[in-house]
Amino acid sequence: MKSARKLSAKVERLSLLSGLVVGLGLFAANHALAAEYYVATTGSDSNPGTQASPFATLTKGISSAGAGDTVYIGGGTYYPSGGFTFSKSGTSDTNRIKYWAVPGEKPVFDFSKVNGSPEGFTVSGSWLHFKGIEICNLPVNSGVIGINNAHDDIMELMNTHHTQATGIFISHGSGGHLFLNCDSHDNYDPSSAQGDGQNADGFGVHYQAAGDGTSTTIRGCRAWWNSDDGYDFINQEVPVTIENSWSFGNGFSNYGAGRPAAGNGNGFKIGSSKTGIRHLVQNNVAWGNKANGFYANHSSGGNTWYNNTSFQNGTQFNMLASTWSEPNGGGTRTDGVTLTGAKAHILRNNIGYPNKNEYMDASYGVDSQFNTWDLNITPAAKDFLSITDTSVGGTGADIETTSLALGPRQADGSLPNVDFMKLAAGSQMIDKGTNVGLPYVGAAPDLGAYEYGATGGTPTGGVTGAGGATGAAGATGTGGATGAAGATGTGGATGSGGKTGSGGITGTGGATATGGATTATGGKIGSGGATTVVGGKTASSSAPGTGGTTGAGGGTVLGGAPGPGGNTGAGGVMETGGTSGVVDTGGTVETGGAETGGSVATGGQVATGGVPGSAGATAPVETGGAVITGGTSQPGSAGGTTGTTEATGTSGGCSCRIAGRPATGSSGFALLGLLVFALRFRKRPGYNRKTQP
Repeated sequence: MKSARKLSAKVERLSLLSGLVVGLGLFAANHALAAEYYVATTGSDSNPGTQASPFATLTKGISSAGAGDTVYIGGGTYYPSGGFTFSKSGTSDTNRIKYWAVPGEKPVFDFSKVNGSPEGFTVSGSWLHFKGIEICNLPVNSGVIGINNAHDDIMELMNTHHTQATGIFISHGSGGHLFLNCDSHDNYDPSSAQGDGQNADGFGVHYQAAGDGTSTTIRGCRAWWNSDDGYDFINQEVPVTIENSWSFGNGFSNYGAGRPAAGNGNGFKIGSSKTGIRHLVQNNVAWGNKANGFYANHSSGGNTWYNNTSFQNGTQFNMLASTWSEPNGGGTRTDGVTLTGAKAHILRNNIGYPNKNEYMDASYGVDSQFNTWDLNITPAAKDFLSITDTSVGGTGADIETTSLALGPRQADGSLPNVDFMKLAAGSQMIDKGTNVGLPYVGAAPDLGAYEYGATGGTPTGGVTGAGGATGAAGATGTGGATGAAGATGTGGATGSGGKTGSGGITGTGGATATGGATTATGGKIGSGGATTVVGGKTASSSAPGTGGTTGAGGGTVLGGAPGPGGNTGAGGVMETGGTSGVVDTGGTVETGGAETGGSVATGGQVATGGVPGSAGATAPVETGGAVITGGTSQPGSAGGTTGTTEATGTSGGCSCRIAGRPATGSSGFALLGLLVFALRFRKRPGYNRKTQP
């Protein structure tokens, strides 16, 4: 019995030791994923990269950060001498590497002093998230932001302009990318090898081979005054969904005054695929483009075009199709072929103002129904709240400050909520469409990009988790910009890891994510919703769009942002106002959810006997879900640098408002709990190894 008791005691000690080792491992692993680094024009690369002592260059931030880390870039102008390479990857939607502007600040990378002809941002890493960065004045014909052979990256609130290249460009690799609420404008390549203005698009998605991955999504973006096209999907064999976006004045330069000889001038160039891949084009507006508002571009297969508005372009819709062959690697085509069966273009509920189209009739196999030209509707000014904007037919730099359409975005990043091209009461286009799976109000859907009576209009601000593509008939709300707690478009996926904040309040007309019933005040019934009397009209229930999925672990957000209470910090401390990531108007959760580090600051240890250490404090939450602590960041493991240096300009304000990285996470409390348990176990009353069996 005595030897048995000794053996039992040894087993108990080993069990405790093993538990402590495991707890320590979890603590270290969690702590390692919480790093935040800061870059500022006033910093130094010899600094540790904390809020108080930031780096000076983005190059240093890139080399320091790893999966799960965030590099915050302070406001001001940076003058790189070369380009940047982002080759490191995150590991998942919830463990990305983030390169974000400090909330409320605007970092500008001005490449006017660059040496040679580099690409601005070369992105070969996957699971990355860029947000709030402006890039301009790249003086060479190379990419501004080039995503090459990567997958599942997010570009959010990026602004690329006045360069000699395409603003944001994806080539090769897999899909699953998201362009959200980005602008690309005033790009012009006068010395392109293919001619004056031939290659500077606003957004380009090219050369992804069939089977590479999931659909790429472009949502809530603007492209204007690019010398070639606003959006171009030439040679693209992986599907793209483009929705709730605007394109105008493309094919022109010098603030609309120049007319480059070789610039194509299409608003939305959707093609050309050699394998007949289908792209989805819905709820977009094109105006004042030199050539076509919406152009199929010789595709060997058709695309799907729902509820778009085309106003005063050279041609409104051009469905030109071709057959392709490539003998000896060269390309030949025969234009004007007939697309049949599943290859045909499908057009529903579109507005052409005026009705001037090409290659549209049935002799080319185009399936065109319920559009203004099919219904013999001649749009007129009285059909719209407004057809005037300084961007319509005007030129000059002042237009970029006087145009309401080019004005500031809404608080959630979505497009400006303006009257331009929205339907007026009594419009001929109200209730004249057919059900294509998008939400609508009344007896039938309206024509065009904006559904009359929908609260706030088109919901363009919802954040879809990377890779959460809208399906073939995905249901982003038909109509104008997001209203109060606007509807999340069916098919948009909830960002991974998001939680419903305790006490969250359902906003007026707030929408339930995919599959739920979306009810907009005075507006529309979300796909799949029950029949409801809305604003005096009976809203018809519509079929949900296919393809939308909820990101892993994502919770449903009802209406607006979560109420006070937020997430529980490590150790059970409730952080006032903590949110599960940024909740955009539109009712969806910002990709990535809560920033790692909602926790008790380092130093909050439990003393013997379970009394909290006096240094423990709950970290405050900054706008955007970033967690502030008073601690300093520990630099990540050294990584390869790009060899790029940046001269830094002066900043108009503080460029590092957010504090250093979070301190210990919940695993630290688990470890402390084990220690307390061990101490109490050793002194348990009445226990005596010599007398207990």
